[in-house]
Amino acid sequence: MQAKRKNITILLFIIYLLILTWIILFKMSFSFDELPNLRNINLIPYAESLIVNNSVDYSEIIYNSVAFIPVGIYISILRSNWPFLIKITPVLALSIFYEVMQFIFAIGATDITDVINNTIGGIVGILFYLIISKLIKNKEKVDKIIIVLASICTGLLVIFLSILVLANL
Repeated sequence: MQAKRKNITILLFIIYLLILTWIILFKMSFSFDELPNLRNINLIPYAESLIVNNSVDYSEIIYNSVAFIPVGIYISILRSNWPFLIKITPVLALSIFYEVMQFIFAIGATDITDVINNTIGGIVGILFYLIISKLIKNKEKVDKIIIVLASICTGLLVIFLSILVLANL
């Protein structure tokens, strides 16, 4: 990968991680006073934490998975030479990091279900990259296409979050 393209990818990944951190740890708040004071841990996958009004809340499962798809894609771009299983490791580690931070700072429920769903999302991102790589044999072209898509998506995410923030001021 060209140095310029790699630097752009790293910058986009950092922006994405900052946004993800703001969403997961800071619950899209601008004040620590607005954060929940909750220290809870659930080590039973897909247990009570997903039950809302006596039914399973599938939206949380979907949101957690979708939020980590870009993590898998960025890891795949930046470490395309890594084997599939090794690429999953930073996705899993990042998810565990967020859950542990929520527990340490008592700012959310620490849930194994989130770790599982986040990791599944990262795996989907890795698979997406692998499929695109198989369809388009030229690796440089694959990276270029995905970086352009990542730029557009990151930009749209920033715009969307800016609108949410402005609407709540």
